[in-house]
Amino acid sequence: MDVLLNAKQEKKPLGIIRRFAGRKINTFKLVATVVFLLIGALNIFPILFMVSSSLKLTPKVFEYPFKLIPDPLIASHYQKLFSGGSLFIKWYLNTITLVVVTLGLRLLVVGMTAYALARLRFKGRNVLFFIFTLTLMIPADMLLVPRYMVLYMLKLTNTMWSVAFLYTFEFFLVFLVRQFYLTIPKELSEAAIIDGCSHFGVFYRIILPLSKPAMVTMGLFTFVWQWSDFTAPFIFINDLKKQMLTVGISTFATEHTIDYAMQMAGATLSIIPVIIVFMFVQRYFIAGIASTGLKN
Repeated sequence: MDVLLNAKQEKKPLGIIRRFAGRKINTFKLVATVVFLLIGALNIFPILFMVSSSLKLTPKVFEYPFKLIPDPLIASHYQKLFSGGSLFIKWYLNTITLVVVTLGLRLLVVGMTAYALARLRFKGRNVLFFIFTLTLMIPADMLLVPRYMVLYMLKLTNTMWSVAFLYTFEFFLVFLVRQFYLTIPKELSEAAIIDGCSHFGVFYRIILPLSKPAMVTMGLFTFVWQWSDFTAPFIFINDLKKQMLTVGISTFATEHTIDYAMQMAGATLSIIPVIIVFMFVQRYFIAGIASTGLKN
Protein backbone atom coordinates (compact mmCIF):
# COMPACT_ATOMS: atom_id res chain seq x y z
CA MET A 1 0.00 0.00 0.00
CA ASP A 2 2.82 2.39 0.89
CA VAL A 3 4.53 1.57 -2.39
CA LEU A 4 1.40 2.54 -4.35
CA LEU A 5 1.05 5.83 -2.46
CA ASN A 6 4.67 6.70 -3.09
CA ALA A 7 4.26 5.87 -6.77
CA LYS A 8 1.21 8.17 -7.02
CA GLN A 9 3.05 11.01 -5.27
CA GLU A 10 5.94 10.66 -7.71
CA LYS A 11 3.64 10.61 -10.75
CA LYS A 12 1.63 13.69 -9.67
CA PRO A 13 4.38 16.34 -10.10
CA LEU A 14 5.58 14.63 -13.25
CA GLY A 15 2.05 14.85 -14.68
CA ILE A 16 1.87 18.55 -13.88
CA ILE A 17 5.23 19.17 -15.56
CA ARG A 18 4.19 17.24 -18.69
CA ARG A 19 0.89 19.12 -18.86
CA PHE A 20 2.57 22.54 -18.81
CA ALA A 21 5.44 21.39 -21.04
CA GLY A 22 2.97 20.37 -23.72
CA ARG A 23 1.39 23.82 -23.90
CA LYS A 24 2.47 26.37 -26.46
CA ILE A 25 3.70 29.66 -25.05
CA ASN A 26 1.77 32.66 -26.38
CA THR A 27 4.46 35.26 -27.00
CA PHE A 28 2.03 38.17 -27.04
CA LYS A 29 0.49 37.21 -23.69
CA LEU A 30 3.93 36.72 -22.18
CA VAL A 31 5.15 40.14 -23.33
CA ALA A 32 1.89 41.81 -22.23
CA THR A 33 2.16 40.19 -18.80
CA VAL A 34 5.73 41.41 -18.34
CA VAL A 35 4.81 44.93 -19.50
CA PHE A 36 1.83 45.16 -17.12
CA LEU A 37 3.95 43.85 -14.26
CA LEU A 38 6.48 46.62 -14.91
CA ILE A 39 3.71 49.23 -15.06
CA GLY A 40 2.30 47.88 -11.81
CA ALA A 41 5.73 48.08 -10.17
CA LEU A 42 6.09 51.70 -11.31
CA ASN A 43 2.71 52.55 -9.78
CA ILE A 44 3.57 50.86 -6.51
CA PHE A 45 6.94 52.63 -6.18
CA PRO A 46 5.48 56.02 -5.05
CA ILE A 47 3.64 54.21 -2.24
CA LEU A 48 6.83 52.44 -1.20
CA PHE A 49 8.68 55.75 -1.33
CA MET A 50 6.01 57.38 0.85
CA VAL A 51 6.05 54.65 3.50
CA SER A 52 9.85 54.47 3.49
CA SER A 53 10.23 58.26 3.78
CA SER A 54 7.82 58.38 6.72
CA LEU A 55 10.23 56.18 8.68
CA LYS A 56 13.35 58.23 7.91
CA LEU A 57 14.96 61.31 9.35
CA THR A 58 13.80 64.37 7.39
CA PRO A 59 17.27 65.18 5.89
CA LYS A 60 17.49 61.61 4.52
CA VAL A 61 14.21 61.61 2.61
CA PHE A 62 15.82 62.77 -0.65
CA GLU A 63 19.30 61.38 -0.12
CA TYR A 64 21.00 59.70 -3.06
CA PRO A 65 21.14 56.78 -3.67
CA PHE A 66 17.61 56.04 -2.48
CA LYS A 67 17.36 53.43 0.28
CA LEU A 68 14.07 51.56 0.52
CA ILE A 69 14.85 50.34 4.05
CA PRO A 70 15.49 53.39 6.28
CA ASP A 71 18.71 53.57 8.26
CA PRO A 72 18.03 54.41 11.03
CA LEU A 73 14.41 53.23 11.23
CA ILE A 74 12.37 55.69 13.29
CA ALA A 75 8.68 56.13 14.14
CA SER A 76 8.88 59.54 15.81
CA HIS A 77 6.94 61.22 12.98
CA TYR A 78 3.90 59.05 13.68
CA GLN A 79 4.21 59.84 17.38
CA LYS A 80 4.21 63.57 16.60
CA LEU A 81 1.01 63.19 14.55
CA PHE A 82 -0.83 61.91 17.61
CA SER A 83 0.81 64.22 20.13
CA GLY A 84 -1.23 66.69 22.11
CA GLY A 85 -0.24 69.74 20.06
CA SER A 86 -1.06 68.18 16.70
CA LEU A 87 -4.38 68.72 14.92
CA PHE A 88 -4.01 65.54 12.86
CA ILE A 89 -6.74 63.61 14.71
CA LYS A 90 -9.07 66.63 14.38
CA TRP A 91 -8.45 66.78 10.64
CA TYR A 92 -9.06 63.06 10.36
CA LEU A 93 -12.41 63.33 12.15
CA ASN A 94 -13.37 66.38 10.06
CA THR A 95 -12.71 64.46 6.85
CA ILE A 96 -14.67 61.41 8.03
CA THR A 97 -17.62 63.64 8.93
CA LEU A 98 -17.48 65.37 5.55
CA VAL A 99 -17.43 62.06 3.67
CA VAL A 100 -20.38 60.65 5.66
CA VAL A 101 -22.49 63.82 5.19
CA THR A 102 -21.70 64.01 1.47
CA LEU A 103 -22.53 60.32 1.01
CA GLY A 104 -25.93 60.79 2.63
CA LEU A 105 -26.75 63.88 0.57
CA ARG A 106 -25.63 62.29 -2.68
CA LEU A 107 -27.53 59.09 -2.05
CA LEU A 108 -30.71 61.14 -1.79
CA VAL A 109 -30.13 63.86 -4.40
CA VAL A 110 -28.26 61.90 -7.07
CA GLY A 111 -30.37 58.77 -6.62
CA MET A 112 -33.71 60.58 -6.97
CA THR A 113 -32.48 62.79 -9.83
CA ALA A 114 -31.34 59.72 -11.74
CA TYR A 115 -34.70 58.06 -11.05
CA ALA A 116 -36.57 61.09 -12.44
CA LEU A 117 -34.45 61.13 -15.61
CA ALA A 118 -34.77 57.37 -16.11
CA ARG A 119 -38.37 56.61 -15.10
CA LEU A 120 -40.55 59.74 -15.08
CA ARG A 121 -42.14 61.04 -18.26
CA PHE A 122 -42.31 64.83 -18.41
CA LYS A 123 -41.96 67.50 -21.05
CA GLY A 124 -38.38 68.58 -21.68
CA ARG A 125 -36.79 65.60 -19.93
CA ASN A 126 -34.38 64.84 -22.79
CA VAL A 127 -33.51 68.53 -23.19
CA LEU A 128 -32.77 68.80 -19.48
CA PHE A 129 -30.63 65.69 -19.62
CA PHE A 130 -28.73 67.13 -22.62
CA ILE A 131 -28.09 70.42 -20.78
CA PHE A 132 -26.82 68.57 -17.74
CA THR A 133 -24.53 66.54 -19.99
CA LEU A 134 -23.06 69.72 -21.46
CA THR A 135 -22.03 70.84 -17.96
CA LEU A 136 -19.52 67.98 -17.89
CA MET A 137 -17.45 69.92 -20.44
CA ILE A 138 -17.04 72.94 -18.13
CA PRO A 139 -13.72 72.83 -16.21
CA ALA A 140 -14.31 72.73 -12.46
CA ASP A 141 -11.74 75.49 -11.85
CA MET A 142 -13.85 77.96 -13.83
CA LEU A 143 -16.68 77.55 -11.32
CA LEU A 144 -14.65 78.20 -8.17
CA VAL A 145 -15.27 81.97 -8.08
CA PRO A 146 -19.05 81.78 -8.75
CA ARG A 147 -19.37 79.00 -6.19
CA TYR A 148 -17.43 80.98 -3.63
CA MET A 149 -19.69 84.00 -4.16
CA VAL A 150 -22.84 81.90 -3.73
CA LEU A 151 -21.50 80.22 -0.59
CA TYR A 152 -20.39 83.57 0.80
CA MET A 153 -23.87 85.05 0.31
CA LEU A 154 -25.35 81.99 2.04
CA LYS A 155 -22.81 82.47 4.88
CA LEU A 156 -21.52 78.91 4.47
CA THR A 157 -17.85 79.68 3.92
CA ASN A 158 -15.38 78.47 6.53
CA THR A 159 -17.68 75.56 7.37
CA MET A 160 -17.81 71.90 6.39
CA TRP A 161 -21.15 72.53 4.66
CA SER A 162 -19.47 74.68 2.03
CA VAL A 163 -17.62 71.62 0.73
CA ALA A 164 -20.50 69.17 1.33
CA PHE A 165 -23.11 71.26 -0.54
CA LEU A 166 -20.62 72.14 -3.25
CA TYR A 167 -20.39 68.57 -4.54
CA THR A 168 -23.81 67.19 -3.58
CA PHE A 169 -25.03 67.32 -7.18
CA GLU A 170 -22.46 65.67 -9.45
CA PHE A 171 -23.94 64.97 -12.87
CA PHE A 172 -21.32 62.38 -13.77
CA LEU A 173 -22.71 60.26 -10.93
CA VAL A 174 -26.29 61.05 -11.99
CA PHE A 175 -25.45 59.76 -15.47
CA LEU A 176 -23.78 56.67 -14.01
CA VAL A 177 -26.74 55.79 -11.77
CA ARG A 178 -29.32 56.63 -14.46
CA GLN A 179 -27.70 54.22 -16.89
CA PHE A 180 -27.93 51.49 -14.27
CA TYR A 181 -31.60 52.27 -13.58
CA LEU A 182 -32.32 51.77 -17.27
CA THR A 183 -31.21 48.15 -16.98
CA ILE A 184 -33.93 47.44 -14.40
CA PRO A 185 -37.15 46.19 -16.09
CA LYS A 186 -39.83 48.87 -16.22
CA GLU A 187 -42.49 46.26 -15.53
CA LEU A 188 -41.42 46.12 -11.88
CA SER A 189 -42.05 49.81 -11.22
CA GLU A 190 -45.20 49.87 -13.39
CA ALA A 191 -46.68 46.95 -11.45
CA ALA A 192 -45.92 48.69 -8.16
CA ILE A 193 -47.57 51.93 -9.34
CA ILE A 194 -50.68 49.98 -10.45
CA ASP A 195 -50.83 48.49 -6.93
CA GLY A 196 -50.96 52.02 -5.51
CA CYS A 197 -47.29 52.64 -4.73
CA SER A 198 -46.01 56.20 -5.15
CA HIS A 199 -42.88 57.06 -7.09
CA PHE A 200 -40.99 57.57 -3.84
CA GLY A 201 -42.15 54.14 -2.71
CA VAL A 202 -41.01 52.61 -6.00
CA PHE A 203 -37.64 54.30 -5.63
CA TYR A 204 -37.19 53.25 -2.00
CA ARG A 205 -38.65 49.72 -2.11
CA ILE A 206 -37.75 48.51 -5.62
CA ILE A 207 -35.10 50.62 -7.34
CA LEU A 208 -32.69 51.11 -4.44
CA PRO A 209 -32.53 47.42 -3.38
CA LEU A 210 -31.84 46.41 -7.00
CA SER A 211 -29.23 49.15 -7.48
CA LYS A 212 -26.68 48.09 -4.89
CA PRO A 213 -23.76 47.95 -7.41
CA ALA A 214 -24.56 51.46 -8.70
CA MET A 215 -24.97 52.88 -5.19
CA VAL A 216 -21.70 51.31 -4.02
CA THR A 217 -19.92 52.66 -7.12
CA MET A 218 -21.27 56.14 -6.44
CA GLY A 219 -20.27 55.80 -2.79
CA LEU A 220 -16.74 54.74 -3.68
CA PHE A 221 -16.29 57.63 -6.11
CA THR A 222 -17.63 60.04 -3.49
CA PHE A 223 -15.41 58.63 -0.78
CA VAL A 224 -12.22 58.83 -2.84
CA TRP A 225 -12.98 62.28 -4.27
CA GLN A 226 -13.97 63.85 -0.97
CA TRP A 227 -11.23 62.15 1.02
CA SER A 228 -8.48 63.33 -1.32
CA ASP A 229 -9.90 66.72 -2.34
CA PHE A 230 -7.52 69.60 -1.70
CA THR A 231 -8.82 72.55 -3.71
CA ALA A 232 -12.29 73.01 -2.18
CA PRO A 233 -11.24 72.84 1.51
CA PHE A 234 -8.24 75.05 0.80
CA ILE A 235 -10.40 77.78 -0.76
CA PHE A 236 -13.62 77.62 1.25
CA ILE A 237 -12.29 76.83 4.76
CA ASN A 238 -9.94 79.27 6.53
CA ASP A 239 -9.92 77.97 10.11
CA LEU A 240 -7.13 75.41 10.55
CA LYS A 241 -9.13 73.54 13.20
CA LYS A 242 -11.97 73.01 10.70
CA GLN A 243 -9.68 71.91 7.88
CA MET A 244 -9.64 68.58 6.09
CA LEU A 245 -6.84 66.05 6.09
CA THR A 246 -5.27 66.93 2.73
CA VAL A 247 -4.90 70.62 3.51
CA GLY A 248 -3.81 69.91 7.08
CA ILE A 249 -0.96 67.65 5.98
CA SER A 250 0.35 70.39 3.67
CA THR A 251 0.83 72.68 6.69
CA PHE A 252 3.69 70.59 8.07
CA ALA A 253 6.13 73.28 7.04
CA THR A 254 7.87 76.32 8.47
CA GLU A 255 8.80 79.56 6.77
CA HIS A 256 12.01 78.15 5.30
CA THR A 257 11.70 74.36 5.43
CA ILE A 258 9.15 71.64 4.75
CA ASP A 259 8.98 68.55 6.95
CA TYR A 260 8.62 65.99 4.16
CA ALA A 261 8.93 63.04 6.53
CA MET A 262 5.96 64.28 8.57
CA GLN A 263 3.96 64.83 5.39
CA MET A 264 4.77 61.29 4.24
CA ALA A 265 3.68 59.90 7.62
CA GLY A 266 0.38 61.77 7.41
CA ALA A 267 -0.16 60.68 3.80
CA THR A 268 0.54 57.06 4.72
CA LEU A 269 -2.14 57.11 7.40
CA SER A 270 -4.56 58.93 5.11
CA ILE A 271 -4.59 56.27 2.38
CA ILE A 272 -5.39 53.39 4.74
CA PRO A 273 -9.19 54.00 4.75
CA VAL A 274 -9.24 54.22 0.94
CA ILE A 275 -7.46 50.87 0.58
CA ILE A 276 -9.73 49.18 3.14
CA VAL A 277 -12.94 50.50 1.54
CA PHE A 278 -11.88 49.51 -1.97
CA MET A 279 -10.95 45.99 -0.84
CA PHE A 280 -14.47 45.44 0.50
CA VAL A 281 -16.49 47.04 -2.31
CA GLN A 282 -14.44 46.29 -5.44
CA ARG A 283 -16.83 43.49 -6.48
CA TYR A 284 -19.80 45.86 -6.52
CA PHE A 285 -17.68 48.62 -8.08
CA ILE A 286 -16.79 46.48 -11.10
CA ALA A 287 -20.41 45.34 -11.50
CA GLY A 288 -21.68 48.91 -11.34
CA ILE A 289 -19.21 50.23 -13.92
CA ALA A 290 -19.76 47.28 -16.28
CA SER A 291 -23.53 47.78 -16.44
CA THR A 292 -23.74 51.56 -16.96
CA GLY A 293 -23.61 51.58 -20.75
CA LEU A 294 -26.02 48.78 -21.61
CA LYS A 295 -29.00 50.99 -22.45
CA ASN A 296 -29.60 54.58 -23.45
